[in-house]
Amino acid sequence: MYAFTAAPGQPKPQLYSELCAAAEALTEGEPDAVANMANLAALIWQLVPDLNWAGFYRRSGDELVLGPFCGKPACIRIPLGSGVCGTAAQRGESQLVEDVNAFPGHIACDAASRSELVVPVMRQGTVIAVIDLDSASPARFNAEDQAGIEMLAQKIALRV
Repeated sequence: MYAFTAAPGQPKPQLYSELCAAAEALTEGEPDAVANMANLAALIWQLVPDLNWAGFYRRSGDELVLGPFCGKPACIRIPLGSGVCGTAAQRGESQLVEDVNAFPGHIACDAASRSELVVPVMRQGTVIAVIDLDSASPARFNAEDQAGIEMLAQKIALRV
């Protein structure tokens, strides 16, 4: 049994440090990438406040394919360069979007989403997946969230 909790209102650097430690403990020794992504999506959903979607898109050739997630049903395939996720994957750079309606080409899987953070997961310089976080709150994500999820992406890159 796993019991991971985060103190309400704790500073974001502490939250993400605890998230990374929990992620490492949860995936240690498990070779199945899908199982690890499923547990990591659930962990993010549990520990990071104010999300309406948390999960993975896996890279498959020139597109991203929906991976394990928590939230409402989502778009299944996203071409590289399309939307926030496809842009992050194509550029290999995190995308922090305060207002998804202002992002050119945003793909609205859930009309309630107002802000989004997408972080590429890289292995040997290649994007293998992205971590996608959505919130119904405008400007929900900031540089501390981005740094925390980027740290998570680095730590789990060999496990997903």
